[in-house]
Amino acid sequence: MQGIRKPIVVLDFGAQYSKLIARRVRELNVYSTIVRYNITATELRDMMPAGVIMSGGPASVHQEGSPKPDPGIFDLGIPVLGICYGTQLFAHMLGGKVTRADRREYGIAHLEQNDTTGLLAGMSSPTQVWMSHGDHIDTLPSGFTPVGRTENCPYAAIADTTRNFYGVQFHPEVVHTPEGMNIFRNFVY
Repeated sequence: MQGIRKPIVVLDFGAQYSKLIARRVRELNVYSTIVRYNITATELRDMMPAGVIMSGGPASVHQEGSPKPDPGIFDLGIPVLGICYGTQLFAHMLGGKVTRADRREYGIAHLEQNDTTGLLAGMSSPTQVWMSHGDHIDTLPSGFTPVGRTENCPYAAIADTTRNFYGVQFHPEVVHTPEGMNIFRNFVY
């Protein structure tokens, strides 16, 4: 498999797995680099990335002082993949609604697909995924559709294929999501 020349940039929101996300991309023979979440849209554009991955993190989008990226990032025309907090964050910033979940979800869940193309192509349905979140998306932003759900999370995977924005509430980078590399492969290639 040929690597691509442009990097995948991982925006780090304080996730314990940011380095693992970057490693998963590199395992696909694609260069990746990790930057702080507060990089400016101009600085990011100048890096000429093929895509941006917004990591998870321990914050809530509703917390005072929670980490948020430059909103101009969403206007650069660069594909974006959100993971956990990263998905909640861009959903919130793009006009969706994120609320406290009735019950915190931590551990193994089973993802059922609404769409077997795009981000989730090549994955079994259902497939095991690893969840770790207290908030969840309650209302999708305009342009997004649900592409995967779990018993407790109706928007476990979302997509806006027009803008190439994708999000997963679970963690595809960990071994507890056995088919997670498919998500990185589908996003990168």
